[in-house]
Amino acid sequence: MKPIKRATIADIAARAGVSAGAVSFALNNRPGVSASTRARILEIAREMHWRPHSAARALGGARAGTIGFVLNRPARTLGTESFFGDLISGIQLGLSGSHVGMNLLVARDLQEELDTYQEWWNGHQVDGVIVIDPRTDDPRVQLLDELGMPTIVVGSRPSSEGSAPSVWIDDSEAALTVFKYLHALGHTRIAHVAGPAEFEHTGLRIAALRSFADSTGLSSVESLVTDYSAAQGADVTRTLLSRQERPTAIVFDNDVLAVAGLGVAAEMGVAVPAQLSIASFDDSAMARLVRPSLTTLTRDTVELGERAARLLLDQIGADTPLPSRKGPALTLSPRGSTCPPLR
Repeated sequence: MKPIKRATIADIAARAGVSAGAVSFALNNRPGVSASTRARILEIAREMHWRPHSAARALGGARAGTIGFVLNRPARTLGTESFFGDLISGIQLGLSGSHVGMNLLVARDLQEELDTYQEWWNGHQVDGVIVIDPRTDDPRVQLLDELGMPTIVVGSRPSSEGSAPSVWIDDSEAALTVFKYLHALGHTRIAHVAGPAEFEHTGLRIAALRSFADSTGLSSVESLVTDYSAAQGADVTRTLLSRQERPTAIVFDNDVLAVAGLGVAAEMGVAVPAQLSIASFDDSAMARLVRPSLTTLTRDTVELGERAARLLLDQIGADTPLPSRKGPALTLSPRGSTCPPLR
């Protein structure tokens, strides 16, 4: 089958009966053509499904009309975490009406993510990016700052002055909300099944548990890191529940870990919540559909993505880094997986 020929500026000019220069002025919103001629050219371009060539736009200094979003997580993990689907939906919602698209890529590791940003910027493929899972001394943010690429970080606290702004949710406060609730129920042996140690929010949650333990005199608390996978969540839970003095409550960093932990409790004959309370930092449909349904921190992840996209659009049009913006509020949703411990 003969490939369909891509429409060019010359094709549009021929149909509109104007010069190629007039078409260029109209498509790039430059003076030099009347309002009626501009409207006619834009309508013909839409009918012919014309799209700008990224290299030509780069040479002309025009914007790419696209933002970038790299997900650096194992593909199997992405398939089970609803957080990412909700976040991407929110980003698309935030871009609606702007005529800006999104270039989404799943990276195998940190180096591939860094290489992608370099390639995108050198090729004028995106106008800015949204970065998630910030790290301490994050090499991604450092690179993006060196490139001068507009960047928004979805993180756990406001960015320092002059750095790429963030849309943030206080993970220390979030963790304390869960730990305080379990303590109020009477739990004194609390375990925390965390995500990767290099993530900033993992460190903040671990530090929050330690600080809370110190302030309340709790002696039996600990955090164990995982890669967010169900397999590691199950392994860690099995280790915790095999101890002679096992925890009476476990807090999981996401619903995949929590559901895996719930399965291990059933496997080992540990009743939830009578013998073990379980809570999670996410609130996906999965958390509400399992039995018992999971006590979680509820956040509007779609709104989080929407706020990040809107801040990035504002940042792309700004000359200096904008202030960080707070993300949607968190609320605790107690459900059937938690109750006071057996005495």
